[in-house]
Amino acid sequence: MKRHLLASSVTAAVAALSLTLAAAPAAAAEVEPGGWTSYSPGFSVQERGCGDVNTLTFTLTCSTASGDQRAERRYTTYTGGSRQFEGYFRITSQTGTRISLKQTFHETGSGPFFMLAVERGGRLYAVHGGTTLATGATVGTTVRVNTVHDVGGTHRTYINGSLKHTQSSGTGGFYDKFGAYRTNSGAGPISVVWSGIRFWRK
Repeated sequence: MKRHLLASSVTAAVAALSLTLAAAPAAAAEVEPGGWTSYSPGFSVQERGCGDVNTLTFTLTCSTASGDQRAERRYTTYTGGSRQFEGYFRITSQTGTRISLKQTFHETGSGPFFMLAVERGGRLYAVHGGTTLATGATVGTTVRVNTVHDVGGTHRTYINGSLKHTQSSGTGGFYDKFGAYRTNSGAGPISVVWSGIRFWRK
């Protein structure tokens, strides 16, 4: 009897563990594997205008179509090598449009080098040039973003693991930003939650 109860308990535990593992999302890895080292750069929080940051929830509370409206994390500057960013965003509410979610900023250049923004309705696009990168980034949908930057080479953007955008890169200092930022043609409100933030370098 004791053996039967023990076997039943073990079977139940294994079944519960299997269910838990099946329900857990698969851990993502770098989109261009090979030689990367994980690291954790420092960051500062930027809140301007009607921007509000609460841990990894970034909100623009107003519909103001002018001025500096931002809620972002700004990471430390890098000047060489290759860097990769990974993060997941989920828009929880949006009545505004044309809001930048992820930036690679050229500190020693002319400002934002690459900006990924979203329109109301779910279109993701590159702010400079207006190229559509993906659709379907609607309220409640989780989207994975990776950027791979070879300083002095190219900057590549992946959406849900697929390469969507490539541009040439100059040299100098760069840094990553993400959150919610009103573009010149945009306005809030919007609230977006980021998660799974990871960085690699080589």
